[in-house]
Amino acid sequence: QVQLVESGGGLVQPGGSLTLSCAASGIIYSINDMGWYRQDPGEQRESVAKITKHERTSYADSVKGRFTISRDNAKNTVYLQMNSLKPEDTAVYYCNVNLIRPREDRNGVINEVLWGQGTQVTVSL
Repeated sequence: QVQLVESGGGLVQPGGSLTLSCAASGIIYSINDMGWYRQDPGEQRESVAKITKHERTSYADSVKGRFTISRDNAKNTVYLQMNSLKPEDTAVYYCNVNLIRPREDRNGVINEVLWGQGTQVTVSL
């Protein structure tokens, strides 16, 4: 069974920086797209940044120029470097990983999309 473990959230002042990490553990054949989403209470989850298997990146307009997504394929990990943080960046951040793993019965493979457990980012004085 594959699991995602997030880390790196916390409290930071406006203008500060944080780096989020999301590591996938378990038997994994390959990882396709990876991404970060965020959600405020009572709001829909929104895409923040995505990175493809070939490391093409895309960002929400609200974070362009401030956030950088990257991945380390050897570690099955995706990162989100967040700079110049604003109070409106406050949310729970979730990683999302599209991967190929063996089926539980070992009879072939399965494409699965997993979510991390979420990590709180609070930007405040």
